[in-house]
Parts: sequence; C-alpha cells; structure tokens
Amino acid sequence: MSVAVGVGFIALAGVAAEFGVIMLVYLDNAFGEYQTSNRLNNDKNVKAAIMDGAVLRVRPKAMTVAVIIAGWLPIMQGHGTGSEVMQRIAAPMVDGMITASLLSLFVSGGLFVMEGAGV
Repeated sequence: MSVAVGVGFIALAGVAAEFGVIMLVYLDNAFGEYQTSNRLNNDKNVKAAIMDGAVLRVRPKAMTVAVIIAGWLPIMQGHGTGSEVMQRIAAPMVDGMITASLLSLFVSGGLFVMEGAGV
C-alpha cells in the first residue's frame, strides 16, 4: 500500500459511485413508469421493472469499462521513468472496474427493492 495505490482507489471510488448513481436513476425511472401504469402488483412485475431499468445500462457500462481498462493496460505494461508509480495507480483501477460494474448491475437492483425506494 502506497500513496499511488491510494490515488488509484480514490479514482476507482469516483467511477464506482458514478456507476451506482446512474444505475439508481435508471431503476427509479423504471419503477416510476411501472407505478404510473399500476403494474407493480406482484413480484414478477417488480423483477421486470428491475430488469427494464438495468438492461438499459448494460451496453454503456460495458463500453465504459472496456475503454477504462484499455486505457490503463498500457500503463500497467509500461517500463521507464515513473512507470512504477503509474502501475500502482493503474492496478486498482483495472481490477476494480470489473468488480464495480458487476456490483452496480447485480446488487443495486436488489438493494433498491430491499430499501423500498421503488415500491
């Protein structure tokens, strides 16, 4: 653990928070549409609302993760002046982007419903 790794974790936390907020906005919109049309009357419709909100974010999240990983991988493979510090910043970003995107896709919907935000 070094200052550079801490900087990588801070950058990762910012991107992960953005993923979570955007996911919650889309879930809230999907639940709002289901509530206005009176379709939140059983568990099947609640699951459908979660799927509708989350499916809209799969492609943009995958593209964002791919671009961030593609940008940080050359830094992790680099050699030369300053590469040791940059590799320590890149390591948490590359590993954490995969985890953050999967967590926001699969866990946010369940937590959203458990807290009763949309129901």
